[in-house]
Amino acid sequence: MFDYNFHWRPVFRDLPDLIAASLVTLQVAALAMILGIIIGLGLALIRMHGRGPLRWFATTWVELARNTPALIQLFFFGFGLGAFGIFLSPFMIVLMGLTFNCAGYLAENFRGGFQAIPETQLRAARSLGMTAWQAYTRIIIPQVLRIVYHPITNQMVWAVLMSSLGMLVGFRELSGETQFFASRTFRIFEYFAVTAVLYYVIVKIILLASRLLALRLFRY
Repeated sequence: MFDYNFHWRPVFRDLPDLIAASLVTLQVAALAMILGIIIGLGLALIRMHGRGPLRWFATTWVELARNTPALIQLFFFGFGLGAFGIFLSPFMIVLMGLTFNCAGYLAENFRGGFQAIPETQLRAARSLGMTAWQAYTRIIIPQVLRIVYHPITNQMVWAVLMSSLGMLVGFRELSGETQFFASRTFRIFEYFAVTAVLYYVIVKIILLASRLLALRLFRY
């Protein structure tokens, strides 16, 4: 019978490094979300109002991001670009992979949010003398952000969890750092059990922060 003895001392010794790696995970996920929101908003507007190649480009982005495995998307930026002589650092590989994926999903969330706003609001804003830019930035987009706020929170959680794939391209975020220590000590279960707890804590912090922010932003 297989006999396994748990040894937690190496894990607790390396816990500060794992916590530091957790901050790297949060950093890359937050950057990917900021870029994903900006790009996703642009993709949604292009799909709604664009024409020709521009709309085809936005549609292709969304289709590929939503209908192919995230791991393959990461490998494209990690290894596929190498065929064209483009070599990225592990951080940039994960950042671009997460951004590509998040932008595709958020684009559809934004498009649904725009479609939920009655067109009469845009026409009313224009009739009051607002430009299209003013109407969108002051009337339409604030309402859309309120509609898609919770899907954005879910996407942030997804970005944090998906960043764990970065260890497959040599990125030393939380999972990558865990794999590094586990391979040296052969305490696989102990390290990844603690890492699972750290991911759980990170997600709970994100959800709590989103609730507190929602209370402040959406009081009325």
